[in-house]
Amino acid sequence: MLEARLDQAEILKKVVDAIKDLVQDCNFDCNDSGIALQAMDNSHVALVSMNLQADSFAPYRCDRNIALGVNLTSLTKVLRAAQNTDILTLRALDAPDSLNLVFESQDKDRISEYDLKLMDIDQEHLGIPETEYAATIKMPSVEFRRICTDLMALSESVTIEASKDGIKFTCSGDIGNGSVTLRQHTNVENEKENIEIELSEPVALTFSLKYLVNFCKAAGLSNTVTICLSNEVPLLVSYALTSKAGSNLRFYLAPKIGDDE
Repeated sequence: MLEARLDQAEILKKVVDAIKDLVQDCNFDCNDSGIALQAMDNSHVALVSMNLQADSFAPYRCDRNIALGVNLTSLTKVLRAAQNTDILTLRALDAPDSLNLVFESQDKDRISEYDLKLMDIDQEHLGIPETEYAATIKMPSVEFRRICTDLMALSESVTIEASKDGIKFTCSGDIGNGSVTLRQHTNVENEKENIEIELSEPVALTFSLKYLVNFCKAAGLSNTVTICLSNEVPLLVSYALTSKAGSNLRFYLAPKIGDDE
């Protein structure tokens, strides 16, 4: 059976909220190393990948590999019953037809229990190749959200250009043009404000702002976001879910090419 206890329900609530507009149904793949999710949006332009390592839970038990097929809209409705600070316990049998969710207040004076019916979802697992990116940018997640939201008022697409001068977001639309340039920056007093840029070669790619704004819904999960770029490969936008290494929510987005722009 599966039993996984999260100290704060807020993590799962924010993960589901961040991806439910991209993906409707998906499998939570549970094994002894943790809980993972991987799914593409309907248009096969974006890929969502989540990993919550076993050490993010206390305790964590998974006797055998289990795929929990979940409708994310339904899961959202159940998770609304949980306070952000509630302790969340997930339980499922080895051949489950439902997922048991228990929400417990920190004072242990309120316990809510729900059973969510599971679905049989036939979903292929895509191998995500390890990629050496030409540019890796680490920046405040709220800043990335602000840039994407502001530029979407002008255009449907944005060109992200990384060079020795910094990272530049540029767009042009019917009502005008816009650009935002960020330079490497270190704030000793507040590391959350740091902008770090690692660059092996200049890169410039164009992406759909609609998807980037969607990815920014995960900004509440982490103070920082990591953006990785290389020519002719999908953009990677990554948020850390916990302080444990390897627990993250990642979005991959294919660049626009030629007539797509």
